[in-house]
Amino acid sequence: MIQVLTSVWALLIGIVLIMLGNGMHFTLIGLRGGIEGFSSAELAIVTSGYFAGFLAGARLTPRMIRRVGHVRVFAALGSFTSAALIALPLIPEPWAWTLLRVILGFCMSGIYVTAESWLNDSSTNETRGKVLSAYMIAQTLGIIGAQGLLTFGDAANSALFIVASILVSISFAPILLSASSVPMTEAARPMGLKELFAGSPLSTVGIFLLGCVYATQTGMAAVFGTQIDMTTGQIAAFVAMLFAGALVFQYPIGWLSDRMDRRTLIFGASMVAMGASMLGGVSGDNFVFLMGAAFLAGGMTTPLYALFLAYTNDYLPLEDMPAASGGLVLTFGVGAILGPLLAGWSMEHFGPRSFWLVLAVTFAVIAVYALYRMTRRESLPVEETERYVSVLPTTSPMAVETAGVWAAEQAEAGAEAASEEAAAKETGKESRAE
Repeated sequence: MIQVLTSVWALLIGIVLIMLGNGMHFTLIGLRGGIEGFSSAELAIVTSGYFAGFLAGARLTPRMIRRVGHVRVFAALGSFTSAALIALPLIPEPWAWTLLRVILGFCMSGIYVTAESWLNDSSTNETRGKVLSAYMIAQTLGIIGAQGLLTFGDAANSALFIVASILVSISFAPILLSASSVPMTEAARPMGLKELFAGSPLSTVGIFLLGCVYATQTGMAAVFGTQIDMTTGQIAAFVAMLFAGALVFQYPIGWLSDRMDRRTLIFGASMVAMGASMLGGVSGDNFVFLMGAAFLAGGMTTPLYALFLAYTNDYLPLEDMPAASGGLVLTFGVGAILGPLLAGWSMEHFGPRSFWLVLAVTFAVIAVYALYRMTRRESLPVEETERYVSVLPTTSPMAVETAGVWAAEQAEAGAEAASEEAAAKETGKESRAE
């Protein structure tokens, strides 16, 4: 693992810095929006703007790269990102923030596509799995660390927004200085919704609902904290718990995923998240309970994303996996746009506690649908399933497709090794018999 990190350490440092800046601005939107008197519905629209831009960026960035190259696209998107972050406190109006968030989502998606293509090009077939894992850990640690930085400033002024802009700006240096080659960047055309649903109804419905959950958690958690009068430090810790839980539960759920029916695990994880959300809804002002609820609910969300991707790949040939991954990312993105709108409307009409109600109901629907799908299709033998790969919702289709193909290749290699071992044992038995 040390050798793997040695080859990509500069890229990973750049990713951590990007996530520090991006993670800060997500929480700052809720904090500063509360100070400016924005309503829950207005902040929900602002939140959805980011995911709309992210979805557009994932589709258009590969075309931009083919036209003008990686370096130019990366530099241009980075410049717009820094400018948009600084502009947020200068124009504290909902319509302006929505537009700026669309720009930020578009630019960050493009930055991820470019950085992930360089990261993928820096790895080999033997090291790709470890590089992907290191990348996911770097992203998560960056988001968690960003929440700690928020405690060193005041959201009422521009300082924290400027810090976020600086972090994103300096993140380009290690990435550009370490990226010597010009890799191919060709995202597969997403599989159509009808075909995707026919291949895996559970993943199609589940990942759409999970998009609603993830965007609500990341975009509306700070709004919830502001409305129940949490301090800045408490809000930062509360948001950090959502991602700390993901960091802790990713490996054990992945380990279980390769050893049991994934639908059962999806049902169980959704039920745990639903219970945690219900706990958050009835916990009142008990900060310890709120932290526990965030830890468990957030801890189930990210592994569920990877579970849905792995479950889809279980029923597809290798050549269809990139297109299916692109389709699932698109479906997730649509859910991410709609989720905050529903949560914002609910919080506007029924109070801030309905933040938890929306999460609980959505997780419950995922669990019920997983239970229903268990009655409609026989489970695959565990040895015939694809490898689980830790993939975060913050990644672009580039990383999702790479992870899916790598998992399939590993599963095929494992099957071939097992077949060769069985053949060798049979040959040995025949030799002894003679």
